[in-house]
Amino acid sequence: MWGSIASAINFVHPGALDSRTNLDFVKAKIKEGAQPWKGEFDLIKNSSHATRGPHGLANINSKNHDAEVSREDAIAAYTQALLWYFTDDAIYAMRAIAILNSWADLQAFTSGSDQDRLQAGWIGAVFAPAAEIMRLYPGWSPSEIANLQAMFKRAFYPQLTTASSWNGNVDLTQIDAMMAISVFNEDETLFHQGLERLKIRSPAYFYLKKDGSKPKSIAGDGGDLDRFWSNPTKWVDGLTQETCRDNGHHSQFALGSALHAAEVAWHQGVDVYSENQQRFTAAMELLATQLLTGSMQGVCCNDIPTADRYNTWEVGYNHYHNRAGVALPNTRKLILEQIRPRASRTDWNLNYETLTHADLPRPPLHAEGQHNLE
Repeated sequence: MWGSIASAINFVHPGALDSRTNLDFVKAKIKEGAQPWKGEFDLIKNSSHATRGPHGLANINSKNHDAEVSREDAIAAYTQALLWYFTDDAIYAMRAIAILNSWADLQAFTSGSDQDRLQAGWIGAVFAPAAEIMRLYPGWSPSEIANLQAMFKRAFYPQLTTASSWNGNVDLTQIDAMMAISVFNEDETLFHQGLERLKIRSPAYFYLKKDGSKPKSIAGDGGDLDRFWSNPTKWVDGLTQETCRDNGHHSQFALGSALHAAEVAWHQGVDVYSENQQRFTAAMELLATQLLTGSMQGVCCNDIPTADRYNTWEVGYNHYHNRAGVALPNTRKLILEQIRPRASRTDWNLNYETLTHADLPRPPLHAEGQHNLE
């Protein structure tokens, strides 16, 4: 069950969203010219993020242009970190490090609202995986790494360690960032806080009929679950708190963030995927069915799903199908027919999952995720 980890964490690097084993597999596939990895690699190599320089700020006002500047730099740092790993070209390493170092002087988020918490989640969940990869580069000095770690504590921790009371996608985005940053900072306290937040938010965001006639209440719901869940017409397995808010737009962000958090935990030897298997896979299959059929399947007053597609299905599919052997036919069909052909590759904290997590090989039994939660 959920709880404390049986033994202290010996943090594995890189071990945020990407593991060294996974990166090495993708690197080999790119070298072979195999698809979809080579095509995805070519997309990021030819993108504007591959050549973007640093734009570090002393403060971020998340309600103005600062938000876009920090988002684009975070994605650029991650893009160039991946390009360095896959090509061994030091120019990408130096560019990625220049971006990361430029943000080491960040002092605070200053808009004074929960938008700061969301912004810190969005970009923290991208800056930290980039930094995790760049730990491997010998040209990034220990003092520079320490400066970035100190910045995360100074600027990001205050925005992430208190859960947003807005819609659940914000809290899940915060959790995504907490988990990734905790690994880069080797902060076991923050790691545990992220796990505990995921424990609380998951049943309050992803509904299963076994939970009861209504989902679990959570701070911010105003005591009116129907209204908070945007008045679904029926409660079914896999319904999310934002399914009927905008018919699958924010649900994709929330699901992606929750699965990212589980993936980070997995790379650190902690299996929270299993505890959430029914909950997460039901959400994946229901949403995939809705997007494939063009119908919300009778669960919302507005039956037309969002037209938005995000590159955020591969992490969950890889774990539950490739690692755990769960059949997810609608998720697979959605990935092949809609996500890979047409989804944007960069959207806030949802980036490049087809490149990094598509069709990874099933690991040997007990090779990963050997610690369960007590």
